Amino acid sequence: MDSKLKNKLNKRIEEGTLRSLSSFEGAIDFFSNDYLGLSRVKFESEYPTQNGSTGSRLISGTSKIALSTEEKLATFFGTESAIIYNSGYDANIGFFSCVPQRGDTVLYDEYIHASVRDGIRMSFAESISFKHNDIIDLERKLEKLTGTIYVSIESLYSMDGDIAPLKQIAEICQNHNAYLVVDEAHAAGVFGENGKGLVHQEEIEKAVFARLVTFGKAYGSHGAVILGSKELIDYQINFSRSFIYTTALPPESCNRIGKVIEYNQNETQRIRLQEIIVFFRETFKEFNFSSDIHSPIQLLEIGDVEKTKELALKLQKVNFGIKPIYSPTVPKGREGLRICLHAFNTEEEIDQLYCNF
Repeated sequence: MDSKLKNKLNKRIEEGTLRSLSSFEGAIDFFSNDYLGLSRVKFESEYPTQNGSTGSRLISGTSKIALSTEEKLATFFGTESAIIYNSGYDANIGFFSCVPQRGDTVLYDEYIHASVRDGIRMSFAESISFKHNDIIDLERKLEKLTGTIYVSIESLYSMDGDIAPLKQIAEICQNHNAYLVVDEAHAAGVFGENGKGLVHQEEIEKAVFARLVTFGKAYGSHGAVILGSKELIDYQINFSRSFIYTTALPPESCNRIGKVIEYNQNETQRIRLQEIIVFFRETFKEFNFSSDIHSPIQLLEIGDVEKTKELALKLQKVNFGIKPIYSPTVPKGREGLRICLHAFNTEEEIDQLYCNF
């Protein structure tokens, strides 16, 4: 392997942040994104004999169930149209690499997901960040920009577990004629009426140009969807490379997406999840969590790689599935434990976790 690559690996080793793959099957789950436990729900298969999609969407990969699921998603989330991607990562790089054009500017929250950053890098647009959830900095930078502007945010941030000031950002974008793009990967399924997400409020929805929803998190499935106008979706079908040049999701995956959307309209799991979050915050009230009090993602900042690693290993040894978070996933100095809460967690499990801290 080239020496430049070896040096990068060695630097991670020296910093104590080298990542490796490990399985936590059987451990008490405080680390997965399966917030509602829907990955455990089995649905009857309508495609017992077809396991593959056989091609890309523009060739043979567009099944009847893919089209009907996209229609169902557009109706459910209240948009004109929808387009399914293989993952949230594919959706973000597909959108941001083809929609913003040369001469346009993408103004993004400094904590935006890596998939958005990668998509921006693949485009010909200019880009600039604004301070995390800082509406003053956002407006200040918008006032200095000209031309077509896209503002990219997450509604619920995947590492910190904090919620964006959506109403204020939506209003600012409308005042400056900026196109607002909201990643709802971690909010959809958990928040809003029937799990429609944090954007599902009239004064916000009308200001949103495009919305991303993923199905591999609270929905316990796989794939993602970009929601927007029919014109926007038609554009992506023709120009989004991560949609055009990849094998489509198999019909069974699309079938599951449609079924889990319907299943999740029952409020039972969302109510139980909020009960668990309240119990967790009360139990750990002496700790300084930076996350929103209603968020299933609770980040305990430690700020030191070795201390973070020691605490994670200590908890893992007593069968808690918890992962340490290091740079570059979070900025240096913000290392910590990302604790994910679920509707299937119990008060006893949280008490046990607390006793082992």
